[in-house]
Amino acid sequence: MNTKKFILFTLLLIVILLITVVIRTFTYNFKKVSTLKDQPVTLPINEKAIKRLSLAIQIPTVSTVVYEETNFKPFDEFKEFLEKEYPLVYQNMATTTVNKYGLIFHWKGKSNSQKPLLFLSHYDVVPISNYAEDAPLHTEQPIFNPNSSSAPLNEYKTSWSHPPFSGVVENGRIYGRGTLDMKGMLISILEASEELLKEGYQPKQDIYFAFGHDEEVSGRQGALKIADYFKAHNIEFDAVYDEGGFVTSPKSVLNTVDNAIALIGVAEKGFLTLQITVKGTGGHSSMPPKKGSLVLAAEIIEKLNTNQMPATIIPPIENFLNNIGGVMDFKSRLAISNQWLLKGTLLKTLENNPGSNALVRTTTAITMAHASDAPNVLSAATDITVNFRILQGNSVDQVMQHVKDICKDYDVEYKIISQREPSKLSPHNSEQYKKLEEIIAVNYPNAIITPYLTIGGTDAYKYEIISDNVFRFMPIEVNEFEQRQIHNEDESITIENYMRMINHFKLLMQQ
Repeated sequence: MNTKKFILFTLLLIVILLITVVIRTFTYNFKKVSTLKDQPVTLPINEKAIKRLSLAIQIPTVSTVVYEETNFKPFDEFKEFLEKEYPLVYQNMATTTVNKYGLIFHWKGKSNSQKPLLFLSHYDVVPISNYAEDAPLHTEQPIFNPNSSSAPLNEYKTSWSHPPFSGVVENGRIYGRGTLDMKGMLISILEASEELLKEGYQPKQDIYFAFGHDEEVSGRQGALKIADYFKAHNIEFDAVYDEGGFVTSPKSVLNTVDNAIALIGVAEKGFLTLQITVKGTGGHSSMPPKKGSLVLAAEIIEKLNTNQMPATIIPPIENFLNNIGGVMDFKSRLAISNQWLLKGTLLKTLENNPGSNALVRTTTAITMAHASDAPNVLSAATDITVNFRILQGNSVDQVMQHVKDICKDYDVEYKIISQREPSKLSPHNSEQYKKLEEIIAVNYPNAIITPYLTIGGTDAYKYEIISDNVFRFMPIEVNEFEQRQIHNEDESITIENYMRMINHFKLLMQQ
């Protein structure tokens, strides 16, 4: 073949390739998005429900890493609060306490032909750590329960605009630690069931609620023991509902998506927190070796950060891309629909954003380092702490081998601080998932609904031993700023979100 024919043949192949790519882009089976509304539904305001959430926030149920150091007085008060405020729930449901503070409610259904449903939440909250020495002094009283025995001190310095356990209601929001994580969801579940009981409703199948008290510090004393209780009593569930995903406002997941997206977590990543001790030459800083332990540790940190585990697209993320691809820009649709050719480009694009990068790989985060305690002393050893969030398809053993390969030329020791394998994948084509989709669409007709991978850890993981359908979704719509309020200053929930959350659980219990 002469040069001219070769060039013509090459050009022909390129044209055919381009035509193929374009045709696949326009004919690819992206999820058909029906006409979406501009906003979620607006529901009537329930003042009594607002008051009860405010009261719940005023009880500072802070969990601690060392379980025995927990102040359990607020937890006792919270239990008393629930029994006082939700009399119909306690009158009509069998209640069981596991390990003193794990709470189980059993609502008997009309029939035993179906497995029961399980609604999860937790009532412990993270500590208030964001104090500011120069912040104004707040002296506000709790707005609904000033005489609570465990209400916070009336005066303290904090960078919150309202005291974190005040439950202040202002400008269409309820403020306080736990409004988003997770008393808002727990109280919504009880509000929904109390309303249904007032209406004389009895569910078709049995319904259970399970509320843990130490989710923020691992859930080993709460959810883990509750799940073991169900397993020991041979109780299996048709579906389990917990926190995890939510409805994200337009552009808050991907800049190219102008729609709200309802993210149903069908799985969550595992984790490995590892301390690496790097050994070197110690001594006086006046005679430093060429590379002390801190320098060697810095080299390892750079290698861990640069040589991360490979990116890949797992089934729930592939489905997520197929669901939202139809409303993305042409370039994104081109890459998604032609992964046979452009998968590398697609992965590179996803890797460029921290949020999407976490969906396609086991992430590496160097979180702590410690060497010498004095400025003129070289430490003989430097400790590095690394937190890996493990993607489905990887394992703790694989991550350990990855670290050992990187550290093979160094004198190191390893200490596992904590570990957990990735969760199972709950099917997104099941009847249980489809019912959840239908109910989300009632309150959020403005959102594209899609399966998703939950990045953080939840109690839901522990309940996989008693159900194949574990879904992680909090039915609220949040923007980027509101997402950052979780575990942060000025945690708050809009009243509109709170009303929709109550309605969501009410509909889900009536499914």
